[in-house]
Amino acid sequence: QVQLVESGGGLVQPGGSLRLSCAVSRVTLDYYAIGWFRQAPGKEREGVSCISGSGGSTLYADSVKARFTISKDNAKNTVYLQVNNVIPEDTAIYYCAARLSSRSCTLGFQYTSWGQGTQVTVSS
Repeated sequence: QVQLVESGGGLVQPGGSLRLSCAVSRVTLDYYAIGWFRQAPGKEREGVSCISGSGGSTLYADSVKARFTISKDNAKNTVYLQVNNVIPEDTAIYYCAARLSSRSCTLGFQYTSWGQGTQVTVSS
């Protein structure tokens, strides 16, 4: 069973940056696509970004393009989400999720394992 643990959330001022981490255990990242999702208070969970197992395919939601960057370190079995130039609308619980897929990824919800989430709050 895949286990995922998010970290790196916190309080950040508008325009600031954070790096979220998703540590994956019990499987090899080469074969798993990892997605980042977020859920703001009173809103539905939405896909933010994803990366394929090979790392050759990435996707971003329109709302975060040019501000967020997803990357992975297979040696550390960890996926990162660099969050730059944050805005109040980025406030949410951020989750990472895994699905078996080496060549592609999706911002949909076809993921089989989920982490517990990390809170990101953007406020001055």
